[in-house]
Amino acid sequence: MEKTRQNKIERLIQKELSDMFLLQAKSMHGVMISVSNCRVSADLSYCNVYLSVFPSESAKEIVENITGNGRSVRYDLGNRLRYQLRIIPELRFFVDDSIDYMEHIDELLKK
Repeated sequence: MEKTRQNKIERLIQKELSDMFLLQAKSMHGVMISVSNCRVSADLSYCNVYLSVFPSESAKEIVENITGNGRSVRYDLGNRLRYQLRIIPELRFFVDDSIDYMEHIDELLKK
């Protein structure tokens, strides 16, 4: 039962963060940010957010910038979800490099 609630909250946070980053990325030309995954802790106090950034060369810098502005991102998320969630979990951002890993595997298989 609890896992179902976690999954619903994860999908809700992922959707709203994706919308927020889509609007912010429009001002940065040539950069695309997508939320690939969200994982909420069992007590709903933390949420690990995995971001996929294109181009991947600037991924670390962008994620560090988002982490530095984590309080304002959480505040904006709280404004969007104020009627769905009572407490907004604390957000932790990570780079999702699975696309780079898949490209690396493809290159190795082509050799």
